[in-house]
Amino acid sequence: MEIEGELKTALKERKVQFEMFFTLPDFSDISLRDYQETMQRPFFSLSKRKRIKPIDYISPDKSVSVHVSPNSTYGMATIWDADIMIYLASHLNELRERGANDLSTVIRLQPGDLLKRICWGTSGRAYERLVNALDRLQATTIKTNIRAITKTRETTFSWIDSYTHLVDERTQRSLGMEITLSKWFFDGVMDKRNILSISPLYFEITSGLGKWLYRASRKHAGGNGAEGFTIGFETLHQKSGSESAYPVFKRKLLDLARVNDLPDISLEVIDGEGPRPKMRMVMRRHLTEKSKARRLVVPPSPAPTDAATEAASDEILDPRLALDMISGLTRSLRVGADKSQPGPAQAPSPRTPSSRRGPSARAILDADVYTSIREDFPGWDYDDLIRRFDAFLGANPDELPRNYSKRFYGFVKEHHRRNKYRL
Repeated sequence: MEIEGELKTALKERKVQFEMFFTLPDFSDISLRDYQETMQRPFFSLSKRKRIKPIDYISPDKSVSVHVSPNSTYGMATIWDADIMIYLASHLNELRERGANDLSTVIRLQPGDLLKRICWGTSGRAYERLVNALDRLQATTIKTNIRAITKTRETTFSWIDSYTHLVDERTQRSLGMEITLSKWFFDGVMDKRNILSISPLYFEITSGLGKWLYRASRKHAGGNGAEGFTIGFETLHQKSGSESAYPVFKRKLLDLARVNDLPDISLEVIDGEGPRPKMRMVMRRHLTEKSKARRLVVPPSPAPTDAATEAASDEILDPRLALDMISGLTRSLRVGADKSQPGPAQAPSPRTPSSRRGPSARAILDADVYTSIREDFPGWDYDDLIRRFDAFLGANPDELPRNYSKRFYGFVKEHHRRNKYRL
């Protein structure tokens, strides 16, 4: 009877645990918030490789210090592990917005909600990745004077103090997770002035440096309007905590600026060939607003005289009309159409010999983009891919690109990703 009573008590406790976690509100689509005091400083490793070397950062004016010590077993928490901290900050903010009382450092959540929101997937491998990340977040030690009363005082903490993952032993089904945040992180997030909204597309950034640069750009450029924020490459190198030598770091920054596909942020290199290059960061929405304002003050242009002129105009509002005009112009370029002909020449058949296809990809694309495509995605017939790209635009008028060359670069990049193993 005593054993039976203990069994009933255990089952009752298990039922309470199950109900407690499975009646949690849905947090799978919360608005994303990041803790800005960690966005521009070197708090995380930018590499997926296990990092044992500490980060020791002091700002140029000596006012801010950050020291990050990795664990010999787990290594240092990575910028990908920071995805979890972004979700936890967003979770706390959502609870506050919903009017929850008695918020504490202990967060109860469904791992599936977290994994879906940060785009890690929900496979068994994703759960294993989550556990490994939590181990690093708990084992990494940070010492900083950020938010200290004086420069000489420092706070030492780990990102999370502990975590517990409850699993039904019979079905192996997750009953939820309980994560205890460090007081330093919790107090910072609870101050609404310290959190910034970020794009959900942030989680799709694959480069470690790209993820850090997005966060730093969002912090620096977010409130600076159309002027954005300009900062030197050397300063970025120092603030990132990257283990890469400066020449390698510089090349990676130049690549990110060349592709310029970070969500929300537009990147521009200033004096890239000089001894002290700089990066200008501007929120894309401000560029759009500036462009619209410029159109309002510019007097109307004279009526265009041909389709090519109309295709180049920013004032075209009908994407289908613009597509027809650009397609005609592109076909004319490809076959070297005679001006005396009444209409655009027909696009060549894919079986037409190369010598009769007109200008090649080299002649059509911007020189720097063509060079980048050859270096980044070698081995393809770029003339054939341009025909496929034009066919794609013809079938998708709403996809009309602002910059033909840059959009084609993205087209080739995706083609290479899907088919590189067939080369």
